[in-house]
Parts: sequence; C-alpha cells; structure tokens
Amino acid sequence: MALSSRIALINVGISLIVLGLKYLAFLLTGSVALYSDALESIVNVATAIAAVVALRVSAKPADAAHPYGYAKAEYFSAVIVGVLIVVAAITIFREVYLGWLEPHSFDASPKGLAINALATIINGIWCAILIREGRRARSPALAADGRHLLTDVVSSAGVLLGVALAALSGWEKLDLVLAGLVAVNILWSGWSVLKESVGGLMDQAVPAETLERIRRRIAAEATGAIEAHDLRTRQAGRMIFVDFHLVVPGDMPVSEAHAICDRIEDALEAEVADVLVNIHVEPEVKAKQQGVPVL
Repeated sequence: MALSSRIALINVGISLIVLGLKYLAFLLTGSVALYSDALESIVNVATAIAAVVALRVSAKPADAAHPYGYAKAEYFSAVIVGVLIVVAAITIFREVYLGWLEPHSFDASPKGLAINALATIINGIWCAILIREGRRARSPALAADGRHLLTDVVSSAGVLLGVALAALSGWEKLDLVLAGLVAVNILWSGWSVLKESVGGLMDQAVPAETLERIRRRIAAEATGAIEAHDLRTRQAGRMIFVDFHLVVPGDMPVSEAHAICDRIEDALEAEVADVLVNIHVEPEVKAKQQGVPVL
C-alpha cells in the first residue's frame, strides 16, 4: 500500500478519536461553541473517508476507458470535502440561531475544556503531517484535509479561550458569538477548498516555479533542434502533463528527432515526478523564431 493511502487510513482513525474527545467535551459543558467544534470533527471523519476512497481510485493504472489514468479522482474528493464543510457551517449557524432565541446556560468544566484542548493538540500535530505529505505526494485529497484541519485547530483554540472568557465574564451569549465565528471560519475554509478543487478539474497549469524548471530542462536537452514552442502544462492530482511542439531541421532523420525527444522526456521525468510528456515534432518551416531552442 502506498504511503499516501496509509496516511489516509490513519487519518480516519485519528479523526474518530478527535471527534470522540470533542463530543465528550461538549457533553461535559453543554457549550454551543464546543458543540460546533465537535460538529466540524464529524466533517473531518467524512472527509477522511472520502480521501481514502479517492486515493485508492486515483492509484488505479490507466486503462482503455481512462487512458490518462484516474488521478483526477482526488479532486472529486476535495470537492466533497468543500461541500461537507459548507453544510457543517450552515448547521452551526442554525444552532446559533436557536440558541439565541432560547438561551441556555453552560458549564465551563475544566475537565471538558482540557479534553477539548487535548483534541486540538492532536489535530495540530496531525494537520502538519497531512499538509507536509500532501505537498510531497502532490495529493489534493490529503492537502485539502490538512488545510481543513489547520482551520479546525485555529478555531478550536479560539473557542477554548472564548468559552473560558464567557464563563469568567458571565456573558453566556459570548458562547453563541464564538460558535458563529467558528461557522464563518469553516465557511471560508470550505470555499477555499472548493475553489482549488474546481481549478484542478479545469486542467489548471502547474505553478510558475515548476513551469520554469520544465522550460529550462527542455531548452538544455533540445540540442540539435531549432526551437520548442507552444508549451502547455496541466495537473491532475499527482500527475503532470506536458506537451509542446519541437521544431527540427527538415532533412533530419526520424531516428535523430526521436532521440532528441527521448532525451527531453528522460530529463523531464528526472526533474519532475509523475510527468507525462507529449512532443509534436515539426519541420523548420513551422519555426516561430530562429536560433537556439526557445519556449
């Protein structure tokens, strides 16, 4: 099993533990703000399960029905994450509204707050691991989970502080205000995840730094060609697709042109992981600029 898939499975277990701790903290205190924090953890469990499924699907090799593979499955998982986050925010807004209409007291139990703090610490450590591994593996599913957990950690820390202040000040509606702020924070997180996931589904280009590395590699390895132009890139999960036109002398044998293409492909595969290169060879009459290979 790939490392990303193992991390995704561990993520499900940790999400369940954190959910249990946060819900216990809510039961001990009766705080709507802590309830909203626990509700966000339910979303974490659902999204962790979605990530497991997406990673397993995306790891399937290309076949006749899907010749470019299944890597985009991770973006669908990230979209699900975003939708669930938005649903959680709406549910919290509902609880805040009902609580405002019919206020009720809560008990800022030190034990309950300590349990919630423990869950927050666990989430903080784990979200750092998820973000790091998501970037390393270029996994949208793991990265989306990690960013959502980071938002959860920040909001949980604010909730803990706020609930303690509400108990000390005696202003119990501060608990509802905090829950509303958590919902706003969650809503923003959901929008960010949805925006990035849709960008991936729309064949978004690679980051500028990666594109520059690709350009330099092609220019360095295209010796014998006249130029390279019309470079295009797109990302699909961990996969990167690169295609461009390579202009060669009109009298160059096919075998020599093919050797140049092989050299470029090997160099790009060494430079960028999980890259698929497609090169369209053209005669010199198609050149857009004479001289050394340019992009």
